[in-house]
Amino acid sequence: MSVPEQLRYSEEHEWVSGLENEDGIVTVGITQYAADALGEIVFIELQAGEGDTVEAGEPCGEVESTKSVSDIYSPVSGEITAINATVVDEPKVINDDPYGEGWIFKVRISEEPGDLLDATAYSKLIEEG
Repeated sequence: MSVPEQLRYSEEHEWVSGLENEDGIVTVGITQYAADALGEIVFIELQAGEGDTVEAGEPCGEVESTKSVSDIYSPVSGEITAINATVVDEPKVINDDPYGEGWIFKVRISEEPGDLLDATAYSKLIEEG
């Protein structure tokens, strides 16, 4: 299972990229592990839009698959700057490319991210199940 080294991860199976960006804007998605566990993703809904704020650890949307519905938790706090319209229109993109075209939203972080895991710690978390 792919766990890219350059990303940071939440215990709720979201990933964050771009923490080193000077503009403070990061990209958020769900991990391959989460996408595989959900099965075929058929619907995604965000409860916040561009310009709205999200809080780290708080639910900000839902992803529905043929198996279940699961909350999406924001791994960081800040203002949403973009939503990936492709995954809203074609949610299966998350299954096909969770770390690329399957990103969900971008956030301009308002405070330092808290307890995000590196790839090694996240790999251990999913191995322990």
